[in-house]
Amino acid sequence: MERRTFLRAAVAGGTTIAFGFSVTREAIAYPAQTGPNPYGPLQAADANGIQLPANFTSRVIARSTQKVAGTGHTWHGAPDGGACFADGAGWIYVSNAELGSGAGGVSAVRFDGNANITAAYPILAGTRQNCSGGATPWNTWLSCEETDLGYVFETDPWGAKPAVRRDAMGRFKHEAAAADPDRRVVYLTEDEPDGNFYRFVPTTWGDLSTGTLQVLVDNRGALSWVDVPDPDGSPTRTRRQVAGAKVFNGGEGAYYRNGTCFFTTKGDNRVWAYDAVNNALAIAYDDNLTGNPPLTGVDNITGAPAGDLYVAEDGGNMEICIITPDDVVAPFLRVNGQSASELCGVAFNPAGNRLYFSSQRGASGSNSGGITYEVTGPFRG
Repeated sequence: MERRTFLRAAVAGGTTIAFGFSVTREAIAYPAQTGPNPYGPLQAADANGIQLPANFTSRVIARSTQKVAGTGHTWHGAPDGGACFADGAGWIYVSNAELGSGAGGVSAVRFDGNANITAAYPILAGTRQNCSGGATPWNTWLSCEETDLGYVFETDPWGAKPAVRRDAMGRFKHEAAAADPDRRVVYLTEDEPDGNFYRFVPTTWGDLSTGTLQVLVDNRGALSWVDVPDPDGSPTRTRRQVAGAKVFNGGEGAYYRNGTCFFTTKGDNRVWAYDAVNNALAIAYDDNLTGNPPLTGVDNITGAPAGDLYVAEDGGNMEICIITPDDVVAPFLRVNGQSASELCGVAFNPAGNRLYFSSQRGASGSNSGGITYEVTGPFRG
């Protein structure tokens, strides 16, 4: 019997739960297995040192410590999480700066409908270790501080409104955020070896100033959401306040689509799938459950219109891997000569025909060596 004829298996706390998903184009039978890249094999490295499938090309959008072409804005060091926002016929790409000591923040690059850069500017400054984050349905960017007792900041991609610190979303080592407009919650990951998976329930959807922070609890395989008594995490950290909270080894990226929040954990090289419709948890990818696993050092994650997931590597062999709706995982691109860096900030423009990402430390291996790229090609619609 072929593997995909089986129901997906969820493995949580030593308990295996089988279940099926409905009416989506998500994966058919977790966990994903190694297979061919749907776009074909990677070609020789281009002038930017990037190996891509045939008919795909790359260009450099910005380099840390240098002015973005055609603008007066100097690109930040250590670029990390990012997202795209529609802007008329064009779009805006926002990028975090994972820098400490108040040097963190977020910058934005604006493109016209022909992908020409028309502006670049800061939208958040003076923060710490802005790692990942997430876009909201009301077109703001949630920038998360990956530091003990870190905050979430809500920012304006257009730079017209000042950034606002969202204390109600809790203080912990934030990594990523993924908005779920169906249940009107925002999922949050925590980058700790014993981290938790959270959701924030705003009092009013579209307003993150007040609400309830909850944590996912696993009671012998039965999942539930429990309020965190003290979201400010002091003196007891949020991940230690609720008995039975499900532990995740180093939460990283998060991406929501069609009733499922996909999120990654770097400590065990997994991509998880939280089925919010049925309140169930599955492992969408695990390098220990995949033959000749191409994906290691899992980090940022995003999705394409065709239903494919794209997962960036922190380490590994500097690849962005694709996970297709029929559960095939394969390298989509590989960056050469930058082994002391990590890939991050994966995001598609609104049309889904341009992919943005950064090499956080570039070839130099230092925060000042970051490079932000764009990949163009025949992405599946």
